[in-house]
Amino acid sequence: MDKTPLLRIQNLTLSFLRENQFHTVVSDINFEVFPNEIIGIVGESGSGKSVSTLAIMGLLPQKVCKIEKGNIYFQSDDLTQFSEKEFQKIRGNEIAMIFQEPMSSLNPSMKCGKQVAEILAQHTSLNTKEIKQEVIALFHKVKLPNPEIIFEKYPHQISGGQKQRVMIAMAIACKPKLLIADEPTTALDVTVQKEIILLLKEIQKETKMSILFISHDLSLVAEIAQRVLVLYQGKMVEQGLAKDVFNHPKHLYTQALIASRPTLEARLKRLPTIQDYMLNQVEKQIITPDLRAKHQAKMYTNSPLLEVKNVNKVYFSRMGLFGKTTTFQAVDNVSFSVYEGETLGLVGESGCGKSTLGNAILQLDKATSGSILYRGKNISNLTGSELRVLRKEIQLIFQDPFSSLNPRIPVGKAIMEPMIVHKLYDSNATRKAKVVEILERVGLTEDHFNRYPHEFSGGQRQRIGIARTIALQPKLIVCDESVSALDISVQAQVLNLLNELKENFGFTYIFISHDLAVVKYMSDQVLVMNKGKIEEIADADELYANPKSNYTKKLIEAIPKG
Repeated sequence: MDKTPLLRIQNLTLSFLRENQFHTVVSDINFEVFPNEIIGIVGESGSGKSVSTLAIMGLLPQKVCKIEKGNIYFQSDDLTQFSEKEFQKIRGNEIAMIFQEPMSSLNPSMKCGKQVAEILAQHTSLNTKEIKQEVIALFHKVKLPNPEIIFEKYPHQISGGQKQRVMIAMAIACKPKLLIADEPTTALDVTVQKEIILLLKEIQKETKMSILFISHDLSLVAEIAQRVLVLYQGKMVEQGLAKDVFNHPKHLYTQALIASRPTLEARLKRLPTIQDYMLNQVEKQIITPDLRAKHQAKMYTNSPLLEVKNVNKVYFSRMGLFGKTTTFQAVDNVSFSVYEGETLGLVGESGCGKSTLGNAILQLDKATSGSILYRGKNISNLTGSELRVLRKEIQLIFQDPFSSLNPRIPVGKAIMEPMIVHKLYDSNATRKAKVVEILERVGLTEDHFNRYPHEFSGGQRQRIGIARTIALQPKLIVCDESVSALDISVQAQVLNLLNELKENFGFTYIFISHDLAVVKYMSDQVLVMNKGKIEEIADADELYANPKSNYTKKLIEAIPKG
């Protein structure tokens, strides 16, 4: 490895404007990136990961953010002294970036090929024909299927993994010396995530570029990075070789981050959190196979709470007024049972039918055929008041709590709203008292009642979503990717909360997720779906230890081992 740093960050201190005052958000950051090296940056939301890399790209919002002190040397140039015109010469050319959310980073009104072609038109002297050939060659390199077809498609016409590959093609188009990958696999399935990681490693090996890989998923960083930097509350608390940091973490925060992630080995009653480590209150109580077996034997002697029998969901579409009608079978002859007090994990890749099945159970999108029995009664054809009663019994925790909360309504009133609709309690004063009780139950306070959704962090918003769901005291809760966008330690807090509420209120969960380690930790049984069908269903521990179908084996092999 070349001993001259490609990038050198010295005493970088950044501040943001809040309430007419600048507040420090990143303090005295120091690190180097050498040529042909992959460095991982880990830490939770608000730790300063993304904002530090935006400073490297010259993309900090100028009016609300400033560099208080420090230098950013790229090769021999100090980027803190660059004008916008100078940044435009190196941005996308010498330093490129893959953003976290490809759908919001790609222009929805431009074809994918044209978006990559723009970069080449700006930074090279190639003609139009040569540019198109180069873009198709790039699409081949990032392993996009049918590059010529994808060249002509708009972003909404391709999958999430394909969009991320288009972003990678755009980032490597000008053969940059440094690639910044900011959470490039966050919303992707475990198998697609593995493909993207292998692709980045392969491209890096071939081009010898350096990569700054930002993530809150430690096992993922351990798979790709040679060195790791750990940020906590805007400060760098640890750095070193990946194997040293992950196997022998020195700082309490790093230890806590590693411990908060559910493992495939031991099943803890409660996941340790950052706060537990900081207060030295870590207890690792293991749920033994015997304890699980006793609990399940008792649970499975009762009648099922929910029975799904031969359910199909078919969508019909027609191109144009006189076009041919095509069908798509999203759920294909699915049958299973869920018992009171059980957590059934539902896993599979995007498009396998998980959420469609969840919506059919919730009667939000009715099944085409088959029957769904709740407490022995077929709920498939309920209407009016009967359906309203069912809505109280079966509830949903959304994937994105921010978009499911009205930004104009204080969270306390949002939690009260379903109580009013379902005529729970005799007055608004009683309802308010109940809401305060529920807020405290999910780790918030009475002070939060009159605040609006934008005033909360992602983890707090998820707690508000859970509070709104449990306000109706439902029996069955469908959790649809409800922790997928959360930091590792916040995820641990929310998973602990869900288990605690289940124990206290006797909830039953259908837990839908693409994170297989989390599903195993939460579930009694796991149902694996593939292309609308059930691949297999088994006890969670047994399924992970001895998967029977090749598809399940592929999913489990793709879990980052760290």
